[in-house]
Formats: sequence, C-alpha cells, structure tokens
Amino acid sequence: MKGHFGHLVFIFLFSAQAVAEEQEVIEIAAIDWCPQLCPAHTNPGYITELVEQIYGSTNYHLNIKTYPWSRALSMVRKGEVDAVLSPARAEAPDLMYPHYEVGVQRMCFFTLASNSWEYDGVSSLAGLQFGVASDTSLEELNDYTALNPQQFQFQPYHERYILQQAEKLKKGRIDAFLFTYNSTRYTLQQADQWSGFRSAGCVSNAKVYMAFTPSEGLQAKIRQMMDAFDQGMKQLEREAKPPLIMQRYGLEYWK
Repeated sequence: MKGHFGHLVFIFLFSAQAVAEEQEVIEIAAIDWCPQLCPAHTNPGYITELVEQIYGSTNYHLNIKTYPWSRALSMVRKGEVDAVLSPARAEAPDLMYPHYEVGVQRMCFFTLASNSWEYDGVSSLAGLQFGVASDTSLEELNDYTALNPQQFQFQPYHERYILQQAEKLKKGRIDAFLFTYNSTRYTLQQADQWSGFRSAGCVSNAKVYMAFTPSEGLQAKIRQMMDAFDQGMKQLEREAKPPLIMQRYGLEYWK
C-alpha cells in the first residue's frame, strides 16, 4: 500500500512539474497606478484583474513587477521585459499594440477647490504653471507643451506623485497639475484630501493598452502573446466580465 501511495505521489509531482515547464512566462513591467494597477493593495487593480483573467486559461504565466513609469517604458523598449502596463499609444508609439485596449484614461487638470480657474483650450493656459508627469501624453496639449516648456514642471511618475503635486498646489508652486482623473481622485480620497481640490477640466480621452516590446529578436513569441491577449479579451467581453470587474472599484465600463 505504501509503495502504491508513493507511486501516486511521484506521478502527481511529475505531472505538476510538466505543466509548470509547459507554461511560458510573460515578464510585465507595471506602475503603481490605482485603481488601475494597485500592487500594494488587497484588490490588485482592475487592469491587473483583466490581464490575469485574459491569460488565465492559457499556458502563459504572468510575472508582474512594479517600476517607476519612465523605467518601465525603457525596459520594454530594450526587450528586458515582454510587456508594459498600461500606456496610451501617444505615450509610446514605438511599442507593439494588440487590437483590444484594457481601459481609457482621461487626463484632467486639478487645482485647489478655492481656485476658480477652468481649462478652456490652450488660450486658457497663458501665464500659469503646471505640474506634469514625465513620459505621459497630454493628448491635444503635446504641441503646446513643446512650444511652451517654461510653463510645465515635469516630474517622474512614482507612487507619491499625486500627493506631491497636491503639496505643490498648497504651497503655490504651481497653479494646477495634469494627471488621470480616476487615479487622482482615488488617491486624494484615500488620503482624505479630495475636499481641498477639484477637477478644472479635462483634455481628450485615450485608450490604454497592454503594450509589448518592439525588440526584433523577440517578435515571434510576442506575436503569439498578443494573439492570446486579443482572443482572451474578446472572450471576456463576450461573457460581459469587464464591467463586473470595474464595478468592484466603483468605476463604469469604458465602452
């Protein structure tokens, strides 16, 4: 009996090892960008949950690690990781993009609740100072930013970026800062500071993606990863799962 039991244990362990060996790892660089990507929270973020479910029934295993935004982009461009979460196309046009997006970001201006200024096109920006995260796309403001760099204080994005911008507003160092609406409101609410700030208008929305490395030597496997992503996302949409995931974060589905 003992010999039979030992034989079964050996078969089980061998089978588990074989399954593990068949799985291919997708190395993913991500950022701390709650409620989209929340590495230090009980709920990992709706984009993280989407991607995990997309690849959940495949032979891919996801290894997601968190980095500052500029470093994450650099790593995926060099082929040090397979993919990055989650740029808009304008932020990194040189990367490889699947057909389906994983969300939409709305870039908005934020200022003190006591400030009556509102964004109303580029003419409303004259004479003001703005905080901006490095390596982010400002959509229709990209040209204006390039022509008027003296009005923009760029700072690398990291987990304390939003709270640091809020402090700069309080100290009068900037008139407003520009960042994604969901993350800014979420972070300031979590810090019990939202009542002291407000959104002062937004630029256009942009789809965000799980974007892949353009490294030439990796393109065969990257194409397979992208195909698996699109097939998985299509299936999730068919089953109406994305809206349910987003509801857990108090968000509406973007489609």
